Amino acid sequence: MNYQPQNFPLTIEGLMASIETSNRYLKELQAETDRQMKETDRIVKENAVAQKETDRQFKETKQLFKEQSAEFDRRLKENAAEFDRKNAAYEKRMKRMDEEMGKWTNNQGCFAEEYFYNSFDYGRQNFFGEEFDSIEKNLKPKTKNLKDEYDIVLYNHTSVAIIETKYKAHENDVPEVLRKAETFRILCPDYKDFKVYLGLASMAFYPELEQKCKEEGIAIIKQVGETVVIDDGHLKVF
Repeated sequence: MNYQPQNFPLTIEGLMASIETSNRYLKELQAETDRQMKETDRIVKENAVAQKETDRQFKETKQLFKEQSAEFDRRLKENAAEFDRKNAAYEKRMKRMDEEMGKWTNNQGCFAEEYFYNSFDYGRQNFFGEEFDSIEKNLKPKTKNLKDEYDIVLYNHTSVAIIETKYKAHENDVPEVLRKAETFRILCPDYKDFKVYLGLASMAFYPELEQKCKEEGIAIIKQVGETVVIDDGHLKVF
């Protein structure tokens, strides 16, 4: 609304006309102000309603999030408990399996040890180019700081033959066999000046293992058909 002042003649009539025009403008201005205030009130009320709705939605969202978070925590705890239960059951099964495998492996090892022991005990004590007149198995000497186990040991007056038995030997067993010569002299000092021969007896060999034994001077003792075959052409004295 633009008010344009009008020039009236300086008379009583002109002055009255000017006052009437001003009053009319003021009424129109007041009416416009009232209208804008009502519009402002309406907008404020609408905003208040909108804010109230926003607050309501926010509270609902917050409550929903809280409920979902609680549900998530509950499921997480249930899943963790279920995982722990299954893991405990799995570990129990694995432990039982390890025990069974250990028994099975021990049984195989005992079978191999008994098989080769009997082969040497029943007339097969002449090898490594020497004759042995005494044999022992499962020899387990120990001192305060050292202990070891020897599957089969053969003796004569000047030499000792130490034979490690395996159901199925591996190249990783070779260092163990070599160690036997060192520990035997410490644990059995009566034989510290004897010649020591080493042998690896297994129900089965593979080429790399045989080559490793030959390189280290360890006798190869294996089952071939119904007989025990000894390859000691490369044998070393330890």
